[in-house]
Amino acid sequence: MKIPILDLNAQYKTIKKEIDNAIKTVITESSFIGGKHVEELEKNIAHYCGTKYAVALNSGTDALYLSLYALGIGKGDEVITSPFSFFATAEVIAKVGATPVFVDIDPTTFNINPQLIEKAITKKTKAIIPVHLFGQTAEMDKINALAKKYGFFVIEDACQAIGATYKGKKTGNLGDIGAFSFFPSKNLGAYGDGGMLTTNDQRLATRVRILRNHGSKVKYYNDEIGVSSRLDGLQAAILNVKLRHLDKWNKERNRVAQTYSKLLKDIPWLSLPNSSDQRPRPKVYRPLGETTNDFYHVFHQYTIRITNGKRDELRTHLAQKGIQTMVYYPIALHLLKAMEYLGYKKGSMPAAEKACDEVLSLPMYPELKESVINVILKSIAGFR
Repeated sequence: MKIPILDLNAQYKTIKKEIDNAIKTVITESSFIGGKHVEELEKNIAHYCGTKYAVALNSGTDALYLSLYALGIGKGDEVITSPFSFFATAEVIAKVGATPVFVDIDPTTFNINPQLIEKAITKKTKAIIPVHLFGQTAEMDKINALAKKYGFFVIEDACQAIGATYKGKKTGNLGDIGAFSFFPSKNLGAYGDGGMLTTNDQRLATRVRILRNHGSKVKYYNDEIGVSSRLDGLQAAILNVKLRHLDKWNKERNRVAQTYSKLLKDIPWLSLPNSSDQRPRPKVYRPLGETTNDFYHVFHQYTIRITNGKRDELRTHLAQKGIQTMVYYPIALHLLKAMEYLGYKKGSMPAAEKACDEVLSLPMYPELKESVINVILKSIAGFR
């Protein structure tokens, strides 16, 4: 029996007629670049996130990059972020000429540790990019309070967390800017690359719309140096269909997560992620916030920690049984060759480095049946 980490075909089968009709419509209309489907998606995402504006782009990376660029952040500036994330989070900071400043993670959530941020703030700090990793938001009240105190911007890396909430507000509406990815594996995934920037700042939204189109408001009349970062009509039409199902899919991800947690909680060498209801459970990461409603986790990944030092052996054991797993992420950003120039050394971010050695993500998608979950659980329980 082969069990993939993600089964996109299973999802497609549930909405095949809607998707096929959407694709045919775009082809019939030849509405490939920009157009009504992109405009509709921008309106739908803004409404979904509760923001005034949304700007469609060709990737989550560009959403982060153009956020920094549009804010005028560049050489001589510093941007604080997490060392435990996909490379793009730090890459875009360096790409605009600014300096990435890493702050270690909270080992119980994998998100940036708000207790450590203030020590990293300098006169050069112009922004912070908290990452809502694996589908759970960072502790935004503390982050926003620091931003207000010291006068810097908050750019949410919400690429893994569309639909997640913090104290009743959705990601993308928790800072100055939100950045989303529609990479196919995401909770809301396109059939190719795609991204979105959300904001309540009209001036900022207008500037990003210009920047995404070679710095041009009117074709052939370029006001500044921009990029080509347009979402195509096919992807927009597909995403408009899938957005209608997103809340249902996120609810099903929670079902899968709760099943995993219920049946894995007694294995002594595992540490499990908290569930969305945030109620304390034995042997799981501590729940966040002061109330049971502070966080809604959308489980882009269900990530466990292997605390007996045998993570790689367990992964091999599961692979032999046809169960695919992933390690997100095997090396912390500050230790990557591309980041050597920053001068960080091994041991400088101990919580992130330890996570890299222990984390393992299990199969996670809304269509995952309980009978298949039980196969996975039995295979883990049988590991020695």
